Amino acid sequence: MIISSDDELQALKEIGQICAQAIKTMAAALEPGITTLELDAIGRRVLEEHDAQSAPEFCYQFPGATCISVNEEVAHGIPGSRVIGKGDLVNIDVSAVKNGFFGDTGASFLVPPGKAKQEKLLRDGKRALFIGLNQVKTGLPFAGIGNAIGAFAAKNRYTLIANLASHGIGRTLHEEPRELATWPDPDETRIIEEGQVFTIEPFLSLGGEWAEDGKDPWTLYSDPRAPTVQFEHTVVATKNGPIILTMVE
Repeated sequence: MIISSDDELQALKEIGQICAQAIKTMAAALEPGITTLELDAIGRRVLEEHDAQSAPEFCYQFPGATCISVNEEVAHGIPGSRVIGKGDLVNIDVSAVKNGFFGDTGASFLVPPGKAKQEKLLRDGKRALFIGLNQVKTGLPFAGIGNAIGAFAAKNRYTLIANLASHGIGRTLHEEPRELATWPDPDETRIIEEGQVFTIEPFLSLGGEWAEDGKDPWTLYSDPRAPTVQFEHTVVATKNGPIILTMVE
């Protein structure tokens, strides 16, 4: 989507803030003993209180309001009976729609007590996201995002999941520009346009290079198995840099 009016921008900001609030509320409830289904219900309640609807349910009939991935699960984990315990690495991904506009955000969390290596991975996962955000400006190449994140990952001896890409968003959950790499991609030649709406969501890992299917139709696992974190924002590109729609205000 390319924004054409202030009304569109305000609608995107509204749904972005709803998604951000859902993440914040779910994170505050994250503790040993809670199930992923109970955590999902908290996110669903936030969406419903703001007259928003889960985008994965709306678009793809996903069996949950949010995606919750624990430890070996890298993305699209189905909420269910799994009990979250101490030391678990939990990713929460919230996307939603309101009045025909979509927002998408995600973050990873460590349930205390955690290991120092996990805590560093979380800190660096956030850094990787903001390194990518710093490459967003009208007229710059999309390739700069993946190149910058890739250089950071290589310097710090991380890997990136290279088949889980960022994407355009706005009037649908996934739209043009599609398959925006958050790793170095020599074939990426597109240029960022003024008002373009898309996500940035690097998957930083301690060895994982690919996301592979599991036993159900949704949950993805890193290959090889390794701790992996994801942080995601939805942005609008401008000549002055990104407007981050999913940052908690």
